[in-house]
Amino acid sequence: MKKVELLSPAGNLEKLKIAFAYGADAVYGGVSHFSLRIRSGKEFTVETFKEGIDYAHSLGKKVYVTINGFPFNSQIELLKNHIKAMSELNPDALIVATPGVVGLCREIAPHIPIHLSTQANVMNYLDAKVYYDMGVRRIIAAREISLKDVEEIKKRLPDLEIEIFVHGSMCFAYSGRCLVSAVQMGRVPNRGSCANDCRFEYTLYAGNENHGTLFRLEEQPEIGTYIFNAKDMNLASHIDEILASGAVDSIKIEGRTKSPYYAAITAYTYRMAIDDFYAGKFVAQKYQDELKTTKNRGFTDAYLVHKPFEKQGTENHDYTMSKGAFEVSGLVTADGEHFMCKYKTYLNEEVEVFAPLGAEISEVDNEIGTIYKRDGKTYIKFKKLTTESGKELESVHSGNINPIKLPIKLPYLTIFRIETEDFVE
Repeated sequence: MKKVELLSPAGNLEKLKIAFAYGADAVYGGVSHFSLRIRSGKEFTVETFKEGIDYAHSLGKKVYVTINGFPFNSQIELLKNHIKAMSELNPDALIVATPGVVGLCREIAPHIPIHLSTQANVMNYLDAKVYYDMGVRRIIAAREISLKDVEEIKKRLPDLEIEIFVHGSMCFAYSGRCLVSAVQMGRVPNRGSCANDCRFEYTLYAGNENHGTLFRLEEQPEIGTYIFNAKDMNLASHIDEILASGAVDSIKIEGRTKSPYYAAITAYTYRMAIDDFYAGKFVAQKYQDELKTTKNRGFTDAYLVHKPFEKQGTENHDYTMSKGAFEVSGLVTADGEHFMCKYKTYLNEEVEVFAPLGAEISEVDNEIGTIYKRDGKTYIKFKKLTTESGKELESVHSGNINPIKLPIKLPYLTIFRIETEDFVE
């Protein structure tokens, strides 16, 4: 049986490496405003993106380039140059959103496979076949699609790869077809600059045009005013159903602008869920326990296994972003002998060690610190906080850019994390 691909977001080179270290088979990312995540795109230069692609290929893994913006006429020549430049980096696919850009990619980079963005809103086999006949090799289905419809598309077009979202932010509108940001802020969602206006708190008014009255609508306590604020998608508990269908080739995690910790935890957890399914030991609660440590707006299993009218509680009316159950306190450097502080670290404080997939960590007790295991988890306590230059510190905070010595060598990109008290569940 061919295993489903796990596809993670890569907002920059560090997140790319973290995603692979924690279990991703492939990542997606982009450079410039032709990618639908401008903020993320700015974190990659052409040079670092090329470095990321070469790094992925050295691991036998893949990188897909996002060129899924909706271009103006004035941008077409720039877009042609961009497609050419990206194709020369030898990526594994180009992700595009419009028929015209599909045609450009086939003309300029015929050797690079084309994946159709979720922005194209493919929901049925008729649309899927049109794009397949144009040369698209994979469709990224709309977030609103049902698993039954995915199965029908696969049955009619067995050679077309199908990719679905399983985790991450949900749009208030239909797969990004929203103009709230454009109207209020002049920032166009389908050209990569959405201001996320749907996450804001709103006050409602009722007006009467006949006599010009305007009433502020008072809301009930604890109901809230985040009326557009969708919860985050979380389909970890349904990975067994998705994989058992045999219709899905790739499961995708949203979040190029999210934290390195998010990149690590989501890749690690969905990797575990996939591998557990194939090993016949799928346990849904285990994955949910790990995913709730990431920052989120509350979770929903969205519409893949439910019709929209069957769903309740897909919106979060109380808050726009929770803290998550853990804070990253450190990240192990490339030499494996030091870590960079990302939050705060104190002497003799217990910190959990969260290592990349398959890593083996030995217990140790020496003059620098102690690494020990309890209840299936690994922890570290520092007796000394010593910089590379030998200076000893009482504590380390995120503003400190000095690598701190470890008791023993640990795997690159190992995460240190501590539980927080302000988690909103």
